[in-house]
Amino acid sequence: MGIRKVSWNGKRVTVAGLGVSGIPAARVLHGLGAVVTVVNDGDDERSREQAAALEAEGITVRLGDGATLPEGTELIVTTPGWRPDKPLFAAAAEAGVPVWGDVELAWRLRDTPSGRAPAPWLAVTGTNGKTTTVRMLASILEAAGLRTAAVGNIGVSLLDAVLGDEAYDVLAVELSSYQLHWAPSVRAHSAVVLNLAPDHLDWHGSMEAYAADKGRVYEGNQVACVYNVADKATEDLVREADVEEGCRAIGFTLGTPGPSQLGVVEGILVDRAFVENRQKQAQELAEVADVNPPAPHNIANALAAAALARAFGVEPKAVRDGLRAFRPDPHRIELVEEIEGVTYVDDSKATNTHAAEASLAAYDPIVWIAGGLAKGATFDELVQKSAKRLRGVVLIGADRALVREALARHAPEVPVVDLDRTDTGAMSAAVQEAAALARPGDTVLLAPACASMDMFTNYNKRGEAFADAVRALAATGHA
Repeated sequence: MGIRKVSWNGKRVTVAGLGVSGIPAARVLHGLGAVVTVVNDGDDERSREQAAALEAEGITVRLGDGATLPEGTELIVTTPGWRPDKPLFAAAAEAGVPVWGDVELAWRLRDTPSGRAPAPWLAVTGTNGKTTTVRMLASILEAAGLRTAAVGNIGVSLLDAVLGDEAYDVLAVELSSYQLHWAPSVRAHSAVVLNLAPDHLDWHGSMEAYAADKGRVYEGNQVACVYNVADKATEDLVREADVEEGCRAIGFTLGTPGPSQLGVVEGILVDRAFVENRQKQAQELAEVADVNPPAPHNIANALAAAALARAFGVEPKAVRDGLRAFRPDPHRIELVEEIEGVTYVDDSKATNTHAAEASLAAYDPIVWIAGGLAKGATFDELVQKSAKRLRGVVLIGADRALVREALARHAPEVPVVDLDRTDTGAMSAAVQEAAALARPGDTVLLAPACASMDMFTNYNKRGEAFADAVRALAATGHA
């Protein structure tokens, strides 16, 4: 039962955090008649502007005090970035006050006044590839003639989707580990964990806790729990999940698929899961060439998206048409230019080692531009796996020494240019150094394996700086 059917008049709700999810949650709850107080750690100019706008609507905002539980609070709705060890949540636990995330709120509010059945959720999580997979899935669903949207952690509010006027047939939902931690009631039609690698451990406290939060996406699945055959940890999460009777485990693999799997045979994406006789039959879905770009990790994303779509009953032709229509977001293995036989590729979105490893596996030989904020990561395994592909490396950013030391240990023969600067102009110098190392047939690849905030506002700005530097290089006609 959705909480719309419960009276919210006078219910005292505390929203933890402003920003892209806190502000809509506060407004929705206020509109339902709740007495809303927003608490926020920050008290900067932007926070004050946001607070003023909410207070003008009758919502109380407390800036600079996110630790104290407002008196009389009956429910906390938290934004994803608030860590579970915050004092506010300890106070809530002591007082017996439940804590929901914005995704949990959206799930509880999805019943519509018209009585129309709420749209099922096809949910995607994983360390890397979530946004691409969700957008591929939405493209496939649209090709099947279904009314859908890519929502959630992708940057499109789930609250807007479930409360808006649009009557969706199904939603393609990206969920982060943060969101899943605070979403105990969400039950997807079908879901996938794309992969698992250490990330956000400062927030979760351990790899085990991080994996457990990712695994919540499988709880209560109705039709399919999709897992990555190459990543046993994802299959383990399926085994541990409490699902509805008849829900199936469906694997995806870059190799030849077994029964109840999707995979690749001679350049064809095939389905041995959603066919009448999966022991003997395989259904052609699309060609590898239909996937843009056809890098190995992106083919895996396409197979995961196809598995969820097939679980929802989508025909094979729509899988092919949807993949053909899909265009990746900027800064995700994006071809920028080819100059004098050297290809320049922007994968600024590769902000951790797992993503960078997938990117590096797609090209050979490579001049690698890497570095930034390491977020506690180590680089030995990444360098070991990629060493044979490297023509040279150009290092930028605050934590570049960590990458340099891994290179010295595992790829001592690879030339390394260490740019001792963190200003934004360093990217132009990095591209020029990379061009000097590259030979015709090489790929200069920006796949930093690090976050960008030491030098740039975000990974988008870092990618734009790379693309601008490459185009400036093309304009001169030489390195």
